[in-house]
Amino acid sequence: MTLTGPPQKPLFRERLERRGTFAVAVELVTSRGVVTTQSSRATVEMAQQLALDPRIDVISITDNPGGNAMLAPDTLGTDLVSRGQEVIIHLACKDWNRNALESRGWKLASEGFHNVLALSGDYARQGHRGAPAPVFDIDSVGLLKLFSEMNQGLPDQRRPENRLDPTDFFLGCVVTNHKLFEREVVPQYLKLAKKARAGARFVINQIGYNARKDDELLRYIRYAKLRLSALANVYLLSRPAARAFHAGRIPGVVVSDELLEIAERYGAGKDKGRSYFVDLAAKQAAVARGLGFQGVYLGGHTTAETFFEILQRAEGYAREWQAVAKDIRFGRPGEFYMFERDAETGLSSDELGRSYLETKRRGQTDLAVPASYRLSRQMHRWLFDPEAPLFGAGRALYERIEAGPPALGRAAHVAEQAAKVSIFHCRDCGDCSLPDIAYVCPESMCAKNQRNGPCGGTRDGLCEVYDTECIWSQAYERLKAYGESDGMLEGPVVVKDNALNRTSAWANTFLERDHNTRHDLPS
Repeated sequence: MTLTGPPQKPLFRERLERRGTFAVAVELVTSRGVVTTQSSRATVEMAQQLALDPRIDVISITDNPGGNAMLAPDTLGTDLVSRGQEVIIHLACKDWNRNALESRGWKLASEGFHNVLALSGDYARQGHRGAPAPVFDIDSVGLLKLFSEMNQGLPDQRRPENRLDPTDFFLGCVVTNHKLFEREVVPQYLKLAKKARAGARFVINQIGYNARKDDELLRYIRYAKLRLSALANVYLLSRPAARAFHAGRIPGVVVSDELLEIAERYGAGKDKGRSYFVDLAAKQAAVARGLGFQGVYLGGHTTAETFFEILQRAEGYAREWQAVAKDIRFGRPGEFYMFERDAETGLSSDELGRSYLETKRRGQTDLAVPASYRLSRQMHRWLFDPEAPLFGAGRALYERIEAGPPALGRAAHVAEQAAKVSIFHCRDCGDCSLPDIAYVCPESMCAKNQRNGPCGGTRDGLCEVYDTECIWSQAYERLKAYGESDGMLEGPVVVKDNALNRTSAWANTFLERDHNTRHDLPS
């Protein structure tokens, strides 16, 4: 694999932090098979063209997109990095447990890959001889926390008083705010804030075609005072892609009925809609720059020449970006916005939505709050919270149970499960996150076991896998009823301790062994 090396480019992180600059990232999707196959050679040749263009600041390489097995991103990126090209490596949690992710981190750092996009990943539905078992040992927030701690120098497990040499990762994340309901959008923003606290320094929004949603994302970042640089996702649409997005085949990506109709109309033309779709992407890029994004993230199944054409056309729209933004309003009826509409521009204002604030004030929810949750709140308040008045009694009880015969502990565990399985569909993980998620179980009710907020795959509130209401949408509505929704993700990063599997979660809470009560975990 040989590439003609471009001149040394500024570091991606430096480009984002420099005022008055606008970074350009281009996404490359790896292929199946070894790097010498024809499809991989075509990707390498495209990488060569992109790397030689001074307008392209960083090349972003995917990690098994769609849950499919593909060539590892660092295989394609190694030669690029060796020639001075900045690269973003996608790293998803769906195929790796925490030890493998840490190992991957050491490998990436050793090979000169410092820009990492942390992802939970798409749920894998097909693989060799059937569907693979997804991992999701930790999620994107847990991955950000792990790599942030690697940047500080992890303790040496053989000699805990010593620390390993620190890495130098520049960490990124994704947010999916092109959603329909409040119970989807607001948790996405709250999780973004948690990602920033966990170490993310740049964010790429999920594909969408609504300039007001893009504008709102920037306003939330400023409102929440997040230390994040934002890149606007500009995906070159086509008629087949529009159909797939509209049908929900790509989790988290939405194409409205109106945009699908336009895509069908132009896609039936002689050029299959190419001119319209390239122009739409150019307008999106120009609007992103006008809105104040620190960069643009170009994607789509196309050629390097087409990406260059998008950038060239975008320059022509730069001065009239506000007028052009009116052409990118493919929202849906009843779509939720966190901020009030600006009557003059049609985008968002800095004022929080009045109806949103009013429903919060009244504790008004769109989903019913079950009686089991109301009872569980009281139980937690009186018994399971470490500050609860009966917590000491519970601790004393379980100290006696553990000191007694094993049969007593087994009987107590059976009694616990009799209650929790029937009410919460408990999977007996032993490191319970019910209090973290308003008493919705992530083990039994979430395909990705998301303990630090929702993934981006919901569609109109429903899980991408189970076709049931997302656990975090349920949690948001339950907490909103009590005026607590704003703080639903303010706690420390949650990483399940699998050593507690099939042990008593009540015992682990009272005896301070789970993530809720341990004192030796970093905040």
